[in-house]
Amino acid sequence: MHYLAIDIGASSGRHIVGWRENGQLQTKEVYRFLNGVKEEAGHLVWDMEALLREVKQGIRAAKAEFPEIESLSIDTWGVDYVLLRENQEVLPVYAYRDSRTETVIPQVHEKMPFSELYRRTGCQFQPFNSIYQLYADKLAGRLEGVTDLLMMPEYLLWKLCGEKAREYTNATTMGMVNARTGEFDGEIIDTLGYPKQLFPKLKQPGTILGEYDGIRCVLCATHDTGSAVEGIPMEGNEPYISSGTWSLLGVKTPKPITDRVSEEANYSNEGGVGYNRYQKNIMGMWLVNELKRDLCSELPFPEIVKTAEESSCDILVDANAPEFLAPKSMKAAFDAAAGGKLHTIGDYFRCAYCSLAVSYRNALNELERNTGCTYEKLYIVGGGAKNAFLNRLTEEAIGKKVIALPIEATALGNLKIQMEVTK
Repeated sequence: MHYLAIDIGASSGRHIVGWRENGQLQTKEVYRFLNGVKEEAGHLVWDMEALLREVKQGIRAAKAEFPEIESLSIDTWGVDYVLLRENQEVLPVYAYRDSRTETVIPQVHEKMPFSELYRRTGCQFQPFNSIYQLYADKLAGRLEGVTDLLMMPEYLLWKLCGEKAREYTNATTMGMVNARTGEFDGEIIDTLGYPKQLFPKLKQPGTILGEYDGIRCVLCATHDTGSAVEGIPMEGNEPYISSGTWSLLGVKTPKPITDRVSEEANYSNEGGVGYNRYQKNIMGMWLVNELKRDLCSELPFPEIVKTAEESSCDILVDANAPEFLAPKSMKAAFDAAAGGKLHTIGDYFRCAYCSLAVSYRNALNELERNTGCTYEKLYIVGGGAKNAFLNRLTEEAIGKKVIALPIEATALGNLKIQMEVTK
């Protein structure tokens, strides 16, 4: 039997078919497409029509090569959503990097202080969390008459099979799921005045929704990091980094950790498949991807890494500083942070890679302090795992063994959950 994982990140998407052969999971990428935000009326938005078109095109490509596909599922990044009035989208669909939440965050915290939000949800503060995006929508009148809120993968699955579902792992990125009950927190919703009908009972990974073109549509862990953690062939329980546009560093825990220390360190508790993911959302390949766009868009990454290795630059910046979140020019942001002391292409990239490694070390030290555990290894999966130079810098920085697995961990986890359904 063949299964289809549709794994969509903020910059690209891929359709990967998986099957069991001699007891081993085999995969083949059958379709890949570019994704990204666009600017519209001064805001950053997603082109949902184009995204759905690519999803369907990839399914056609998969069926052309593998006519018998048992099921499919979709995972994406978290926090972003589509509002519906019955079956009509409320446009535009804003992207998490848009700045519209900046002015509303203090208003949310005036109604319910962040310390109380964290105690209830264990969700890390990020200015783009859904809880703040929704308040911006409320103030703009966009919630009037709204009947549904679907996270990105839920929306795409609904467009395929007609079933509206709210999946647990992605919901935990919103900042409104109670860490104790695993359901939406009614007091948060009432306090902020959000329509109650937007927050029904959550469904778990493995739920079958319906069919599209003869293929069953299944809920995987629809938050891509939730699927990625499921896809790591890990011995024991060790920390992981899911390395993509963002770096998600964390470890599995039996239950959420919502104490003051975790709040101050800005650690998040997000849903896993039968466990909690205690993790921190820190900067990732966004830094180097944007530097490449500014400095040397035509230069392939192996050559970029070589220039970084040859540089003797020892300047570090705070990789998680807000000025790196969505600068108009990443080069200009580095120039300001490094005091104009970066001169060559290699200097910029060495600075970026070394700063990322140090940020990994700092986050891992916090993780050990907060969990009271000492770990021996760090697993790195995703796109960043392919960068041997960054892996070496990370190993030197953390003083632990780095196991880099340049695998499509997210797609593997997505497929694994689908396969469990048909056992």
